[in-house]
Amino acid sequence: MGAVRAKRVYTDMEQWAEIRRLVLVEGKSKRSVCQQHDIHWDTLNKILEHSEPPGYRLAKPRRKRKIGPYIEVIDQILRQDKSVHRKQRHTVRRIFERLRDEHGYSGGYTAVKVFIRERQRQGREVFVPLVHPPGEAQVDFGFADIIHNGQPTRVALFVMTLLYSDAVFCCVFPRECTEAFMEGHRRAFEFFGAVPKRISYDNSKIPVSRIVGKRERELTDAFLKLKSHYLFASHFCLVRRPNEKGQVECLVGFTRRNFLVPLPRVDDFESLNAELEQKCRAYLDRRLRGKTTTKAPRLEEERSAMLDIPKQSYEARRIEQGRSDSLSLVRFDCNSYSVPIAHAYQPVTIVGGIDEVRLIAGNRLVAKHRRHWGKEHTQYDPVHYLALLERKPGALDFARPLDGWDLPKCFDLLRRRLEGQLDHKGTREYIKVLRLLEKSSINELAEAIQRTIAIGAISYDAVRVILQNRQEQPVGLFCLDGYPHLKLVDVESPDLSAYHALVCGGAS
Repeated sequence: MGAVRAKRVYTDMEQWAEIRRLVLVEGKSKRSVCQQHDIHWDTLNKILEHSEPPGYRLAKPRRKRKIGPYIEVIDQILRQDKSVHRKQRHTVRRIFERLRDEHGYSGGYTAVKVFIRERQRQGREVFVPLVHPPGEAQVDFGFADIIHNGQPTRVALFVMTLLYSDAVFCCVFPRECTEAFMEGHRRAFEFFGAVPKRISYDNSKIPVSRIVGKRERELTDAFLKLKSHYLFASHFCLVRRPNEKGQVECLVGFTRRNFLVPLPRVDDFESLNAELEQKCRAYLDRRLRGKTTTKAPRLEEERSAMLDIPKQSYEARRIEQGRSDSLSLVRFDCNSYSVPIAHAYQPVTIVGGIDEVRLIAGNRLVAKHRRHWGKEHTQYDPVHYLALLERKPGALDFARPLDGWDLPKCFDLLRRRLEGQLDHKGTREYIKVLRLLEKSSINELAEAIQRTIAIGAISYDAVRVILQNRQEQPVGLFCLDGYPHLKLVDVESPDLSAYHALVCGGAS
C-alpha cells in the first residue's frame, strides 16, 4: 500500500508543491512531513531538491545482455560501409542476418535496429548556420518526370536560387548536357534581371574537367566561356559535400513536388518552361521565414549587389569537329544529320544548340536541322541528295532521305506528265525541277509548277523561268514621300562639260 501511495506522490504535482511548502516555508520537520504523507526519507529529500518531479533516471546505462558481445562486430561493419557506395551498404536487416548466421547472435531484430540507430545518431554531422550576402547563388541539376506527347518522359530540371532573397528559377531540358547547362544560366539571369557575383556548384563534369586538389579545379572550355561572358566568380563544393550548397539541394525537391505535381502533360518543352517561369514569379510573393517582407522586394534589393547582364547576347551551344561519311551524314550526340553531297568525306564544324544543329564547312553554313534528343536517329534533308539523284535517277523511289517527303500534289502531277512525254528521261527532268528547291522554298516552286501546268509548258526550263520571274523584285523609284527633311536639300546640277573630251576623242 505504501508503494502505491509513493507512486501517487510522484505523479501528483499539487502534493509535491505542498510538501515543499511545508518544509521550506512553514519550517515543519522532515520527520513529521514523512509521517504525515507516508513517504520515505530519501523521497522527501528528492522532493526538496527538485521543484518538479525529475522523472525516472538511470543511475548507469542498462547493460546490453544479448547484443553486448556483438557491438564490436556491428561497429566494424558500419566502418567498412563508409568506403562503399551508399546504395550498396548494409541495411539493418542485413546486419541482423549476418550476426545471426555468422556469429551466432540469438537476440531479436529490434535490439539490433535500436543500437544501430543510436550509433547513426551519434555520427551525424552538425552544421553551422551561415550568413549569405546579396549577390550569391547556387546551381544544381535534378530530374523530374512529365508526360511528353502522351509518353512518360524523364527530364533534367535546372534550378538556380539566390541565397539572400531566396528567389528561385527552374526550367526543364530533355537531358543534362553542356548546352542545357549554359541555356539554364542564360534564362536564369534574364529572370532575375542581373548576374550573381558568385555561384556555387557541385563537381559535375560539365563545368569541371579535373579535380586537382581540395578546392582547386580545372574547368572546361565551355564553362570558362560562360564565365568570361557574364564575369561571375565560381565556387565548387568539396567532394561528397552537397551541404555546401544545401539551399538549392532542397529547392530541387521543392520545385519538383510543388511545380511538377501532378505530372504535367505537354507537347513541347517551351510551353512547360513558360508555365514554370510563371510559378517562379508567383513564388516571389511568398514571405521568407523570419522576414517581414515577401521575396520580391528582397530580390529588388539584391539586384543592386549583382552584375549587369551583358548587352551582347549569349548563345548556348556546343561546338565539335566532325566528318561526313559516305552517306553524307555527320554524327553528333549519338544522332546523324545530313549535309549536301558536295561536302561528303569532308571535315565539318558542328554547332549544337538547344533547338537546332548547324553544320559548317569551311566558313559557310551548309545545313541546319532541328535537334533530336533521342539516340541513333537520322535527320535527312531531301534537298541535300537531289544532286546525287540526278546522276542516279533510278533511286528516286527508293531513296531513304525522300521517304515520307510530303510535297504538294502538283509535284506528282508534273512528274507524271514529264515521264509521259519524255519516257525514262522524264524522271531526270523532274529531279532537275526538284533541284530548284536548293535556292527556293517549296511554296514558291509549287506556284511556279502550277503556273507551268496551267499554260501547258511542261518542262524544267519553263518552271525555272517562271520561278525566276516571280523571284525578281521590280525596281522601285526613289520617292521623297515621308522624308520632308530631304525635300529641303538643294543639290546643284553637275557640270558635264568635262565628259565632252571623251566624246571628241580627247580633244578639248
